[in-house]
Amino acid sequence: MGRIFEKRKYKMFARFARMSKAFNRIGREIEIAVKAGVTDPKQNPRLRLAIQNARSVNMPKDRIEAAIKRASSKETAGYQEVTYEAYAPHGIAMIIECATDNPTRTVANIRLAISRGNGTLASSGSIAFMFEHKGIYKIAADKVKDLDEFELEMIDHGLEELEKQDQEIFIYTSFQDYGKMHKALEERGIEPISTELQFIPTTTKELSETEAKEVQDLIDKLEEDDDVQSVFHSMA
Repeated sequence: MGRIFEKRKYKMFARFARMSKAFNRIGREIEIAVKAGVTDPKQNPRLRLAIQNARSVNMPKDRIEAAIKRASSKETAGYQEVTYEAYAPHGIAMIIECATDNPTRTVANIRLAISRGNGTLASSGSIAFMFEHKGIYKIAADKVKDLDEFELEMIDHGLEELEKQDQEIFIYTSFQDYGKMHKALEERGIEPISTELQFIPTTTKELSETEAKEVQDLIDKLEEDDDVQSVFHSMA
């Protein structure tokens, strides 16, 4: 009985930890969007998308409003978006996206985590070419009456790939067409469940179970850092 309780407690703790990380990440997305634009989502597409992402992970309304209010204050310095490139063990390429109010602290923490994880921090541009920067929209399948017709129509707005999974549709665009696709969906009254920009590797590398665990341990360690928004990698 004790072991069962401990497992349940661990799972609950892990779930709350993931939720807290998601709220923290999206809270920073909201603050960055406000600093770059205005507090009215109707006039700030980036903020509108950030709020949609917040809703997709059930972020409480009061936390969303608090993030907007905090960002609109002149006393709030705001976050900078910083991207680092690195190699994990066994030649796995990584791109680490951060949002920070103290870049000196962030790079020190990133460098330490990578060093302890037997990785190497790389120079800017030395790894990014191994990835494609993609926009990904997730929408409810019931918003689309004719999938084939919708796919053909969206090609004119930057659609590169469309994938249906159960009751959801995933739309892939290039980074350059990300805003164009958002406008096309808005014009059709389709509000995304969530949307994000991802770095997708052009090639991936297979590792043994032991090697993969070593790389995953480093990724987990990086993702524990509050300044880290996302970690993308080339591990299969």
